[in-house]
Amino acid sequence: MTAKIHQTAIVDPKAQIGKDVRICPYCIVGPQVTLKDKAYLHSHVVIEDVNCTIGEDTELYPFVSINKTQDLKYKGEDSQVIIGKKTTIREYATIQPGTAGDKMRTEVGDNCLLMISTHVAHDCIIGNNVLMANHATLAGHVTVQDFVIIGGLAAVHQFVTIGAHAIIGGMSGVEHDVIPYGNVKGERAFLNGLNLVGLKRRGYSRDQISQLRGAYDTLFAIEGTLAERIVALKEEGAEEPCVQDLINFVTREETRSVMMPK
Repeated sequence: MTAKIHQTAIVDPKAQIGKDVRICPYCIVGPQVTLKDKAYLHSHVVIEDVNCTIGEDTELYPFVSINKTQDLKYKGEDSQVIIGKKTTIREYATIQPGTAGDKMRTEVGDNCLLMISTHVAHDCIIGNNVLMANHATLAGHVTVQDFVIIGGLAAVHQFVTIGAHAIIGGMSGVEHDVIPYGNVKGERAFLNGLNLVGLKRRGYSRDQISQLRGAYDTLFAIEGTLAERIVALKEEGAEEPCVQDLINFVTREETRSVMMPK
């Protein structure tokens, strides 16, 4: 039940290595790294110059790099990267720690899949069951809630929040907050309805989806201001939790505006 560490790997003696960890050839593991039970580092993974915790059963593929942030304001503060359980991070992905200018940590949740060459910048918080397709990129301070899918080559602007169960189309530039359950596409991304396929796949009932569609139509109707439509949606008194998710998202205090339909 001991770790298997290849003789060519460089593992600092101060690193904390759990049971059944595998560290393959030519990996570099720094002194502030914690690898929990059954973590698996394929060859050439580099985790150094960072306080980093890798969760149980999480697998990092060749040339993943978890290293110092690229933020020019970074002054060497002891910030963190925290990666959850049963997450897969594929080749050439890069993840960078938080900074004193925000949370001092970057997080990736449980059961996530970060495909080839994805980038998670400083102070990003990624929830559980998130999928980022090849070359998808998060700028600093981005929040991605649970069950989000981000298509290949998509890029998300700083400080954007993407609501739970949303889907971002490939090659989209996301500059505004995305509502939960939203479907986003376009070079300069716009809201293109709800993620109906995702809702059905995750077992949402026909009645739940119908209520969500009604709430969406009210929220993004042509008449009135967004503030007036939010009031109207509240007055409808919808008790469905997913509709409440929408209301809570658009009424929270954030710095970026909510993405609108074209």
